[in-house]
Amino acid sequence: MTDEYRTIKTGGEGYYTDKRSKFLAFAHHVSSVEEIKDLLTGYRKKYFDARHVCYAYMLGPERLEFRANDDGEPSSTAGKPILGQINSNELTDILIVVVRYYGGVNLGTSGLIVAYREAAADAIAHSEIETRQVEEVITYSFAYPMMNDVMRIVKEMQPRIVSQTYDNTCEIKLSIRKSEAEQLKSRLNKLSFE
Repeated sequence: MTDEYRTIKTGGEGYYTDKRSKFLAFAHHVSSVEEIKDLLTGYRKKYFDARHVCYAYMLGPERLEFRANDDGEPSSTAGKPILGQINSNELTDILIVVVRYYGGVNLGTSGLIVAYREAAADAIAHSEIETRQVEEVITYSFAYPMMNDVMRIVKEMQPRIVSQTYDNTCEIKLSIRKSEAEQLKSRLNKLSFE
């Protein structure tokens, strides 16, 4: 099981031109369909005079949620090539929008595929790519006298502390790499029975 995925940290912009048609590409780090819809609405307003606003996105570490949209271009000439660049770079949690200003000369299907692919590739090339870990959040409740034992495990396994409350019953929320989550759960649960 892999618990890493590649995404972009900061978005980039790309550009491609062919026969006076201009292709402006924008890459964004996204984490939800709602965020994607808001960005697309913004692009459609900002570039209201453009002929096409095509896009593709990929969401989730498993890379199962994705979509490609041709926005009126011939079928599979815009969204698919953009999605192809996302796939060939093995990226997720990403949206790439390519805005086309028509130059008066038809490019044909192969010309369009090249144009959208190159614009998307340029946007990715101008983005900062990073590898992230898939994390799992674990909530553990314990009695205050167990504090030292819990903190010893936290120090050894190095999970990120999301939140903690100390009262008669203490609670700690820890975020850890998915492949190490079971080990952390089991070590914390053993404390309850010591």
